[in-house]
Amino acid sequence: MDLVFHNSAMVNIHGKLIFNIYIVFYCSAIILPHTCICSQFTSSSNGQHNKDPGAFTVATNGEPFPWHELRLPTKVVPLHYDLFIHPNLTSLNFVASEKIEVLVRETTQFIILHSNGLDIMNATLQSEEDLRYRKSGKKLTVLSYPAHQQIALLVPEKLMADLRYSVAIDFQAKLADGFEGFYKSTYRTLGGETRTIAVMDFEPTQARMAFPCFDEPLFKANFSIKIRRESRHIALSNMPKVSIYASPDKWSQTHYALEASLKLLDFYENYFDIHYPLPKLDLVAIPDFESGAMENWGLITYRETSLLFDPKTSSTSDKLWVTKVIAHELAHQWFGNLVTMEWWNDLWLNEGFATYMELISVNVTYPELQFDNIFLNKCFAVIKSDSLNSSHPVSKQAETPTQIQEMFDDVSYNKGACLLNMLKDFLSEEKFKKGIIHYLKKFSYRNAKNDDLWSSLSNSCLESDSTSDGFCYSNSKTTSNTLSFLEENVEVQEMMTTWTLQKGIPLLVVEQEGHSLHLRQERFLNGVFREDPEWAALQERYLWHIPVTYSTSYSNAIHRHLLTSKIDTLYLPEKTSWVKLNVDSNGYYIVHYEGHGWDQLITLLNQNHTLLRPKDRIGLIHDAFQLVSAGRLTLDKALDLTRYLQHETSIPALLQGLEYLELFYRTLDRRNISDVTENLKHYLLQYFKPVIDMQSWSDEGSVWDRNLRSSLLKLACYLNHAPCIRKASELFSQWMESSGKLSIPTDVLKIVYSVGAQTAEGWNYLLEQYGLSLSGAEKNKILYALSTSKHQEKLIKLIELGMEGKVIKTQDLAALLYMIARNPKGQQLAWNFVKENWTHLLKRFELGSFPMRMIISGTTAHFSSKDELQEVKLFFESLKTQGSHLEIFQIVLETISKNIKWLENNLSILRNWLLISI
Repeated sequence: MDLVFHNSAMVNIHGKLIFNIYIVFYCSAIILPHTCICSQFTSSSNGQHNKDPGAFTVATNGEPFPWHELRLPTKVVPLHYDLFIHPNLTSLNFVASEKIEVLVRETTQFIILHSNGLDIMNATLQSEEDLRYRKSGKKLTVLSYPAHQQIALLVPEKLMADLRYSVAIDFQAKLADGFEGFYKSTYRTLGGETRTIAVMDFEPTQARMAFPCFDEPLFKANFSIKIRRESRHIALSNMPKVSIYASPDKWSQTHYALEASLKLLDFYENYFDIHYPLPKLDLVAIPDFESGAMENWGLITYRETSLLFDPKTSSTSDKLWVTKVIAHELAHQWFGNLVTMEWWNDLWLNEGFATYMELISVNVTYPELQFDNIFLNKCFAVIKSDSLNSSHPVSKQAETPTQIQEMFDDVSYNKGACLLNMLKDFLSEEKFKKGIIHYLKKFSYRNAKNDDLWSSLSNSCLESDSTSDGFCYSNSKTTSNTLSFLEENVEVQEMMTTWTLQKGIPLLVVEQEGHSLHLRQERFLNGVFREDPEWAALQERYLWHIPVTYSTSYSNAIHRHLLTSKIDTLYLPEKTSWVKLNVDSNGYYIVHYEGHGWDQLITLLNQNHTLLRPKDRIGLIHDAFQLVSAGRLTLDKALDLTRYLQHETSIPALLQGLEYLELFYRTLDRRNISDVTENLKHYLLQYFKPVIDMQSWSDEGSVWDRNLRSSLLKLACYLNHAPCIRKASELFSQWMESSGKLSIPTDVLKIVYSVGAQTAEGWNYLLEQYGLSLSGAEKNKILYALSTSKHQEKLIKLIELGMEGKVIKTQDLAALLYMIARNPKGQQLAWNFVKENWTHLLKRFELGSFPMRMIISGTTAHFSSKDELQEVKLFFESLKTQGSHLEIFQIVLETISKNIKWLENNLSILRNWLLISI
């Protein structure tokens, strides 16, 4: 069968529609999923990154290796792979063979492929003439260079340009122990039987662990795949058969995913004006899976918690998570699979777009989930890291596999999505949509880069919209205050390169003076103050083209201006008592109101907060506390802004304010600053008592009613609020007495479990139920509850179980360490474990993988003392001497420094403000 191995999008280069291969054998099952588009590193194919052109590399046998670049040469390109694989689920290895049809573009005496951990047994070459006359192949010499995960096939005679050849390779390997390449996974049946499946997961650079290939995004090719299996096994591929797969005991949890995938697929076909290109689509829940999901073309693989929904134990937030992950992966069938980025530096074209399309698709298909504010939180979350100097541009160079893995972060996903949302707001939704349709149609089955997208958005006129004067007019009349980029001669590329090719986020400083509105842009730096000696140097050469929006007390209309210089002045035609910039928080920038600006807005919120849009109120709360961390606003001023919250009618705005107050409490609680924590606890329970007392222990209400209930009751119980502890204890006792059969409302399930876990009996019972539960959503809630224990011996037991990988799967170890580190009784325990078991962790997770980055930041980034900073710094320096270096090291060090500075500057202010407030 013809397949596209897509691992970041592998496509039939002739336009014929094909699929990734995915194979699952349940009952000793095999999953051969993923698409190979073998992907890889950044340096240039032409060798311009080589520092010493005269040097040569040495293969494992001591002979010279003919290629010294990380990226493969482009003299030979693959056209078609004919792959045969025989996995053995008893011995846990596989034998395989492949024939690769290649096209020679330039005369060469060798072929370079990627291969990692494979035992190459034989390699031969046939020319077109050999194939025509059925001549046997010529044996090739195989050289290996593990440092670059490459093999060289040396040919006896030069390969001639413009001719095709067939390369045959026999190889074997063990099924991997981790989560990359071709690896083994297990699940347990209700009867206690452990079954094995084999899974392929290739993105970004792991296809080479399953078979020798050209493992880079640019080398798309067709695939034909055969799998040898026992008759009792099931093989899943990407040919017609449309369904959702899970282990047999969890099939009842697949119904929601099937409904959601059908609705979302239909939406995308209509929105993109491009039919889903394949004749089938399967969604598969994998028992052991490192990431949330993988967008194999035609056969999407998921972690079980990202696909399965159990109405008895899955909360509204679980439902939202499953919906958005499905929306994200289905968007990849167009952004990533149909059109693929040329190289990993533009990963955001795949991931940023898929994240942005979550917003567009879920808002239409599931409006009751009210996804807008969830998306806004994504933007706020990435601002925290992007405002550090250790951040990186959305589009940046990445060369090694570790550097490529590090690209899969908040900047590529969430900042990319937030920039697209800002651009959509700037251009208008209609023009933006036309532009991305143009982009998808023009580059279907091809590779694209940053500039291709900007070009499509600049030339997205349909024939019916264009006129002889060269401008593009919409069929619908444009409002007078909407900026049309074509009519105003705005260059999309010129504007957007200021956002994608430089790191960080701008700070827009605003001051109103009569009818004049003075604007000044700076680089916003979290933890670096203007009086700091390094501030000026960190501001140099930063300039953004900022699409400014604002409303005033005189006019609620949205006014627009493109700020392309450091300073500018706008004229306000009418007298106004306040101005609010960044309407609906659609812009990716922070706003600081100088002069009396903040006082005017605080007064407005206290007098009539509804005069501002709900998202504007959320934005003000967010910006105020971010400005505190940058030394631009005093903490008491930001706290004064939150006083209006007892009258707030928008739940997302209320939760935004509570988020910061709870963060302060947890930070001080970890440092055991008892006088301030007690006063802050008293303030929270007193000030928000009316809204806390209104909450019922049920699953009633809208999505945001339920989110508020979960957040408030979780906080109240964390603060040992007596009525909350009493009710949760009562429900937990009833649940235990029913042998776990009592149905507890899903939105308070985590809270009930967490309170129950504080007794030895309750903790032990929860651990027992964890092993028995078939619901991933429930397991997550139980694991969180277990991690809140105040007894270190129980926390140690959890870590031991996570390392063992049986009761608590290895895939959950990173999240477990993160949760334990957030427990004041577990923070030092988790950190000590990471230091002492670093080499063991590297055997389970790749250095630059998301789990390793989560482990590093999750166990350190909350530290806030100079002693802790020095300890972490010394550990990171020791890792560097061993050859381990990650961007996350600098991010963590900068974050801890920021935390230290925040406490030094704000602890006394917070102490005094609380004394006045209570």
